[in-house]
Amino acid sequence: MIYLYLMILAVYFLLWLLSCREKEKGPFRRIASYLLYRQQRIERGKHNWKKDLCRRQLEEKLKRLQPSIAVSKQVRDYYLTQYSLVLIVVFSGDLLCLGAWVSAHSSPLLIDGSYIGRNSYGSGEVPVELSARIEGEEEEIFEYLVEERQYTEEETEALYENALEILPDAVLGDNQSLEDVWKDLELVTGLEGYPFEIAWESSSYALINTDGTVNNQELTEGEIVTLTAHFRYKQWSADEQFCVKVNPVIYTNRELLREHVKELLQIQAEKTKYDETMILPANLGDKAIVWKEIIDDGSGYLLIFIIFAAGVLYWSCGRELDQKLDRRKRELLLDYPEIVNKLALYMGAGMTIRNAFLKMSEDYRKQSNGKRKYVYEEIAMVCHELQSGRSEAEAYDHLGKRCQVQSYIKLGALLSQNIRKGSNDLLQMLRQEADNAFAERKSLAKKLGEEAGTKLLLPMMIMLCVVMVIIMIPAYFSFL
Repeated sequence: MIYLYLMILAVYFLLWLLSCREKEKGPFRRIASYLLYRQQRIERGKHNWKKDLCRRQLEEKLKRLQPSIAVSKQVRDYYLTQYSLVLIVVFSGDLLCLGAWVSAHSSPLLIDGSYIGRNSYGSGEVPVELSARIEGEEEEIFEYLVEERQYTEEETEALYENALEILPDAVLGDNQSLEDVWKDLELVTGLEGYPFEIAWESSSYALINTDGTVNNQELTEGEIVTLTAHFRYKQWSADEQFCVKVNPVIYTNRELLREHVKELLQIQAEKTKYDETMILPANLGDKAIVWKEIIDDGSGYLLIFIIFAAGVLYWSCGRELDQKLDRRKRELLLDYPEIVNKLALYMGAGMTIRNAFLKMSEDYRKQSNGKRKYVYEEIAMVCHELQSGRSEAEAYDHLGKRCQVQSYIKLGALLSQNIRKGSNDLLQMLRQEADNAFAERKSLAKKLGEEAGTKLLLPMMIMLCVVMVIIMIPAYFSFL
């Protein structure tokens, strides 16, 4: 995996070199600009109606959100933002994966392919996962516990009073019954909840040792072994005997090979138990054993997660654009009664439609304080069109088309029709439209309130559960 992580970094470095001439700010935005340029060069001359349709839809959405900015610049900024965001996520994720790999491989337990460091006395065993590859055989995997370094007899006597070992309670271990024993027993030295000390004796240590080890690899038929348990509590003692039938183990060739390797590990562990390191067996008969430590490296899964997160992030950018359009439409609907009412008010005061739009645009520039409102941005666009020489009828029609809201389409058609044909009832029609708009705004506000109540339902249920837990727990403990 390290080569994959380094290759990704090399690709980023190469892209950084290729994008040095780009004028964008920031390395990732320059790389995004270079990739966008290369993509346009590749797609130049190729016509894909699906991509063209998606691009036109994107242009329409962006133009609706910011009509005062050139749509080509908005599309470029949109793609640059998306590309740079994905590049940042993948780069950061690759660094995390590289760090995880280095952390996992920085302190291996297997040294020079032959040594495993032991823990000092009292530090516990060292769990290690190893793979053994024997010449001409399949690779075998072992989960092995390297015991902590043992002390000499003199050291053991000095530390004996501080050494208490608790073994499992069950005697059978993985066996089904004492009449059919072919796996190691667990001969406990104490029982939980009882003050006894238990010592074990066996009638055949070659078959069952006092630590419960069952040596039945060389058995050809079942044998009976008598186990004696000595219970001791202060001055009290008692003996209990029971018979155990040890049956031979049936091994496959693969299992037999595995057992031979385990025996070699046990022999080496016994030989080097007083040493700082444990030397692994190098040969099995005339076949060489190649040891390799199996390191739990989860950085590859982290990379997959990072790439998936980058894809989700890229997809969410498109969703965010649709959400902005929904908020724009809602804001336009909420501001519509105010716009119609102002038009009726200014026209009632003797202003023309043109002057009424200019007045609203001027007031917006003076009072906005940096706060952007979509409807007044559209009115400012109408004023720019009028000042650039476009006819009033066309400017009002464009207002409705840009807003893409039925109310503004109706208002634009009403104003442009009045310019083309003339009408004495325009002021009355605007006042009536204002009354209808306020009624629609009331119904919209009611709908938004119902939606807000629905969204609050889940938090309210969670709070109810929390309150019930707070009440029930003290009541429950009061009965104990």
